[in-house]
Amino acid sequence: MSQTVFATPFIGREEELTRLSGVLERARGGESRAVLIAGDAGVGKTRVLDEVATRAARSGMTVLTGHCVDLGDVGLPYLPFTEILGLLAADERFAAVLAAHPLVDRLLGAGTDADEAGSAPRSGSGEGRLRLFEGMAALLADLSDVTPLLLVLEDLHWADQSSRDLLRFLLSRGFLQRPTGNGSGHRLAVLASYRADDLHRRHPLRPLLAELVRLPAVDRLELRPLADAEVARLLRALEDRPLPDATVRRIVERAEGNAFYAEELLAATDNEAGGMPSGLADLLLIRVEQLPDTAQQVLRTAAVAGRRVEHDLLRDAVGLPEDELESALREAVGHQLLVAGDDGAYAFRHALAREAVYADLLPGERSRLHGAFAALLAERGHRAETAAERAHHYRESHDLGEALAASLEAADHARRVGAPAEELRQLEALLDLWESVPAPALPSGEGADRVTLMLRASAAAAHAGEAHRAVSLTRAALAGVGQDADSELAARVRYTLAGTLMGVDSLTAAFAYSSEALAMIPAEPPSPTWVWAAATHVLAARQVGDSETALRVARRALRAAEQLELTDARADLLVSLANLEGDGRRSAEGRARLTEARELARRGGNAPVEMRALFTLAIGAYEAGELAECLPWLAEGLDRARRAGLLSSPYPLEMRYLQLLVLYTLGRWDECLRTATTDLAVLPASGGFAVGPALYVGLARGDKGVDDRARTLIEGRFDWMAALVAGIVLTDAAVLSGDAEAAVTRLRSSVDALTDDTGMLPDVTVRLTALALTAVAEAAAKARRGGDEAAADRWSAVATELLEPARAVALRGATGVPQGPEGRAWLARAEAEWTWATIGPDPAAWERTVAAFGYGDAYELARCRLRYAQALLAADRREDAAAEARAARETAVRLGATPLRERADDLVRRGRLTDAGSTTRGGPVALTARERDVLRLLALGRSNRQIGEELFISGKTASVHVSNILAKLSAASRTEAVAIAYRERLLEPELGASG
Repeated sequence: MSQTVFATPFIGREEELTRLSGVLERARGGESRAVLIAGDAGVGKTRVLDEVATRAARSGMTVLTGHCVDLGDVGLPYLPFTEILGLLAADERFAAVLAAHPLVDRLLGAGTDADEAGSAPRSGSGEGRLRLFEGMAALLADLSDVTPLLLVLEDLHWADQSSRDLLRFLLSRGFLQRPTGNGSGHRLAVLASYRADDLHRRHPLRPLLAELVRLPAVDRLELRPLADAEVARLLRALEDRPLPDATVRRIVERAEGNAFYAEELLAATDNEAGGMPSGLADLLLIRVEQLPDTAQQVLRTAAVAGRRVEHDLLRDAVGLPEDELESALREAVGHQLLVAGDDGAYAFRHALAREAVYADLLPGERSRLHGAFAALLAERGHRAETAAERAHHYRESHDLGEALAASLEAADHARRVGAPAEELRQLEALLDLWESVPAPALPSGEGADRVTLMLRASAAAAHAGEAHRAVSLTRAALAGVGQDADSELAARVRYTLAGTLMGVDSLTAAFAYSSEALAMIPAEPPSPTWVWAAATHVLAARQVGDSETALRVARRALRAAEQLELTDARADLLVSLANLEGDGRRSAEGRARLTEARELARRGGNAPVEMRALFTLAIGAYEAGELAECLPWLAEGLDRARRAGLLSSPYPLEMRYLQLLVLYTLGRWDECLRTATTDLAVLPASGGFAVGPALYVGLARGDKGVDDRARTLIEGRFDWMAALVAGIVLTDAAVLSGDAEAAVTRLRSSVDALTDDTGMLPDVTVRLTALALTAVAEAAAKARRGGDEAAADRWSAVATELLEPARAVALRGATGVPQGPEGRAWLARAEAEWTWATIGPDPAAWERTVAAFGYGDAYELARCRLRYAQALLAADRREDAAAEARAARETAVRLGATPLRERADDLVRRGRLTDAGSTTRGGPVALTARERDVLRLLALGRSNRQIGEELFISGKTASVHVSNILAKLSAASRTEAVAIAYRERLLEPELGASG
C-alpha cells in the first residue's frame, strides 16, 4: 500500500537489504522487531524502504506506510498513523477488525475527539490518550493475526509530538515481544526512517531515538553514502544514452555517494556545465538560512577557505571574539553543516554544501575574504605545503603577481613530492597569468622562461596521463620559440614534441619532429641534448617501421652516452636496442640488456626510464608465453611508479593493463576484477587500461551491461587503448550473439581505427580476426545445412578475405619479429575457423589450436576445446568429443563463465554425449567426500539452501559443490547428475527411495 514507483533499477545496498529481509522473515514467523533507518537527505532511504516494501508484499505481508510532513512548529497530531488507518479503512479485508476497535475511530475523522487527543498532556497521563494508545496497539495486534504486517513510517524527523509519543508507547511497552494467545509474538515489523543530518542538538527526536535504540527489539541501521561504483551504475541507469566516462567521474566525485545529488547533477549536465543546479543549491541553502546571522557569517568565511579550515585560521579571518566564534561553530556543527575534526579543524559535511554557500557570496565579499586568507597564510611564512593554497587565494583576490609566484612555488613542491597532476595544474595556472603580470614581477633564473615552463608542464601532463594536453603544451612551446632562440632549446622543444606525439599515436609527425631535432645540433662533439634527441629519434624511427635507422642511431647514441657518462640515457638506449637487435625482448640476450638498463636507470634515479625497462621485461616474458614471470616485473614496476608518484604516466598504465591481462589469461578472474576495481578507484581516468580485462571477464560471465560500457570507451576524443578494448569486447559480443555481419563490421572498423598513420596494422588484428571468423564459420555452416550454397560461398569468400591480413600480421608482428605463443595461438584458431567456413569442421586443425592455447590462456583454451568437441562430434568421434566438452565445461564452471557452460551443456545434450562413456572413461569419477555428501542430499531433492543447512555450509558453497558435481559427471541438470550417479554406482538406490 502507498508505495512509490521508481523508474530506475535498484542499485547497491545488498548488505542493508539482506539485513532488512531477515527482519521481515522473522516477523512473518512471529518475531516482531523494529528498525530505525538513519541517513542524510537524498542518500536513498525512501528507495530502500520501497524496495523492502515491494519484497514484503511479494512474500504475503500487508504493507502500511505513513508519512510525516514538515508543517513547522504546529503539526497535525498522529499524522502518519492517521494515514495508515485511512489505508486500512479503504480495504474491505480489515473492516471487521476496525469495527472491533471504536476508540481508534477518533483518528479517522471525529475532529473533536482527535483534537482532544492531540491536546492531551504530553506526559501521556491523560486517560483518553492512554486508551487511544492501547487501542492502536490492540488494533495492530489483531491485524497481525489476520496478516503479517510491515509498518513503514517515513521522515520521523518531522513527526509531531503525539506521533512520537505513540511510537514510544508501541515500541517500549513490550508490544513487539508480547506473546499472543498461541504463544508466539505478533507478526509485525516496523521500519522508521529519519534524516540524520537534520538532527541538531536540540531536535526533539534525539532523546526518543536514544531511548528506543536501547530496547532489545529495536535496531538502528545507518545508510552510508553509496560507493563510487554504485553511483556510476546509477547514473548510467538513469540515461538511455551512453554517458562519457569523464561526465560520470565528475558527477561521482561531486555527489559523494548521495543518490539524489547525483541525479540532480546529471539532470543539469546539459544546461549548467560545471555549475550547481539552482534547485539543488536552493535546497542546500535552506538549512544555512535557518542559522543565526553570526553562524551564517562563519559558514561563508569557511566556504572561502575551502572544504576544510583550521580553527585559528578561521578565527583570524572571520574576526569574531572566541566565545562568539565557538557559539557560531556549535550551531553549524549542531545543524550538521560542519564537522569538527580531531585535529581542531572544521570541514563541510558535504562538498556541495560548501559550493552552494560559496556561490551565494557577493563578488566583493568573496574577493575580500580571499585576500584575507592569502595575507594570513603569508604571515605564517612561505611554507611549501601552503603554496597552492596561497596561489588560489591570491588569484581569487586578483593579486596576480603574488599568485604567479606562489603557483611556481606550488609546482616545485608538487614535483618534489611526486604529484604530476598538481604540478601541471599549478604550471597551467602560472602560464595563464603570464601575460597579465608586469615584467618585473615575472620569475627569473634558469628554467624560469616561458618556453621552458611550457616544456615542464608538458612533461607533467604526460606523467599525469594527459597525453593530448601534453601535445598541446609542447606545440605552444614550439610556437613560442623565436628565430633567435638557442638551438639546443629549439631542439629540446622538437624532440619533446616528438615524444608527446608518439603518446597519441601521431607517428609520422613524431618522426618528422625528431628528425628536425637531430639535425639542429651537431653530433660531434657529442652533447647531452644530442643524445636525448637521438634516443627520441630511435623510438620514432622504430614506430614508423624504419628499424635500420633506429638501430644505427641507437648504437651511435649509446657510445656517446657512455662517453658523456649519461647513465639514464644509456639505460634508455639499452632498452631500445633490446627491442631492435636479434630476436628482441623475448630472447635471453634482450632480457640481459633490459636487466642492465633497469640497474642503470635505478642508479641514475630516472624513474620513467626504469619503468620502461621493467615494462619491457614484462611484455617480453608475456610474448614468450611465460605468463607467471610477468607478474613480479609488473609488481616491481608499479611499486616504482607509486613511489615516484607516476602511476598515471604511460608505462605504469601499460603495466596495469598487462597485469590485469595476465590475471585474466591465467584464469584468476576474481583477482582480476578486484585489482581493476582498485585501479579505477585510484586512477579513475585510466580508461581502457584499467577496465579492459574486467570487461573481458564480464562478457565471458554473461554480464548484459558490458556492451554499453565498451561503447562508452570510444565516445569523444580517440584513445588507442580504449579503441582496442572496445574492439575486442564488441567483436566478441557480436560473435556470442551469433551476428556474423556485426562481428565482421566491428572487426573492420576496429582494425581501421587502430591502424597507425604509417598504415601498419595492429597486432590485435589476429585476435579480432579469429573471433569474427567464429561467427563467419557458423554462418557458412548454417547456410550449407539449409542448402543455400550462394550464402555459404559468400561467407567462405569473406573468411578468406579476413584471414590474409591476420596471417601477415602474425608473421611480421609490430616489431618485424613474428608474434609469440599468443599470436600463434590466435592464428591457429583463425586458420581452424577459416577451414570450417570454407570446407567444414576439421578436428586436426582444432587439435593444433588447442595445443597452441596450452601456453596458459585458460578461457580461450576452454572455448577452443568446445569447438574441437564440435568438430570431433561431426567426425563421429563421440568419446573424444565428450572428453573435450567435459574439459571445457569444467573450466567454465571454475571461471564462472556461464554462457560457455551453457553452450557445453547444449552440445552434450544435443549430441547425447553423456552416454558416450564420458563418466567412466579412464576409471571411476573422483568425487571428494564433501561432494559425495552433497550428491546424497541432491538425490533426496534438497535445494542448495537446504543442503547448506544440513552440512553447516553456506548456500553459495553448496551451489559450488553442485556445479562441480555436474561438471565431473558431464550432467546438464541436477536430475541428470543423480541418474548418472545411480548408473555409475556412486549412489545406492535405497538412498533415493528414502526421500
